[in-house]
Amino acid sequence: MQPGGTVPPYLREIPAFAGMTTGNYMRAFIFPGQGSQSVGMGAALAEASPTAREAFAEVDEALGQHLFKLMTEGPEGELTLTENAQPAIMANSIATLRVLEKEGGVTLADKADFVAGHSLGEYSALCGAGAIDLATTAKLLKKRGLAMQEAVPVGIGAMAVFLGLDFEPAKEVADEAAGDEVCVIANDNAPGQVVISGHKAAVDRACALAKDAGAKRAMPLAVSAPFHCPLMKPAADAMAEALEGVEIHVPSAMLYANVTAGPVGEHEAIRGLLVEQVTAMVRWRESIAAMAKEGVDHFVEFGGKVVAPMVKRIAGDAEQKSVVSMDDVEAVLASI
Repeated sequence: MQPGGTVPPYLREIPAFAGMTTGNYMRAFIFPGQGSQSVGMGAALAEASPTAREAFAEVDEALGQHLFKLMTEGPEGELTLTENAQPAIMANSIATLRVLEKEGGVTLADKADFVAGHSLGEYSALCGAGAIDLATTAKLLKKRGLAMQEAVPVGIGAMAVFLGLDFEPAKEVADEAAGDEVCVIANDNAPGQVVISGHKAAVDRACALAKDAGAKRAMPLAVSAPFHCPLMKPAADAMAEALEGVEIHVPSAMLYANVTAGPVGEHEAIRGLLVEQVTAMVRWRESIAAMAKEGVDHFVEFGGKVVAPMVKRIAGDAEQKSVVSMDDVEAVLASI
């Protein structure tokens, strides 16, 4: 972490942040969430970089699974399963980051003032910042994916995206559609892009109401469960148990948490937020806006081209880059 950043008082007692009390932040490393997986992911990077191959092999060993083979060869239906997609996306992000660090000679600690990740990407962010080791992160995401798949019987829940509708009118639509069922905002992604989650019938009602409220499109999402809503409580309980014995270190860059849209660096607070985020809304728009307000003017996404484009809609003056290939790595190295 670079000296001179503004640190909340409660973090100044943590050695990693001690003495950092004034000035402005400039750069955030960000990490994508579920939906960014695709067959072939990581293949070109692994072919070009021994560092990437080592990262993928480490994840395979931790899981006792040929996950990288599934990532590169499919089948797509198996890769898309939440229990596979979550660790795969994380592995791709961390492999990309490690290539930048080990082959580019820079570190996240030196070059990033904040980290953030969209939903499961929060685990990638914490792993990249050294708060949780790679093998443990892979195992946690495998458990998280399984728990989220099993929390709600197939057909009971659903999710949908509203395009062209901002947060407040989208929330009004969700509240009206809920009735005695669950229908809430799951992801506040960017201006004009909001995702809802809950019981299928309520989500269907919300889609009809959204069009009347001015949404350009209201589309059901092809997901296996209604993520980030109260129906995920069994999965949150499972993650509380899974995280109980996990060693979490102070991250080398402060995390902007999905649940609070604010900075956190204390390890026990991080543990609680990782449990809470399973049922809570992903406050991505607010997180990016808050970092931009702190002075962040460069956002670098690792392992996908999903969350960086959202930055453009939230903080239009900030620069954003997506790092997926060796060419992308070289382009970022030239700019930082």
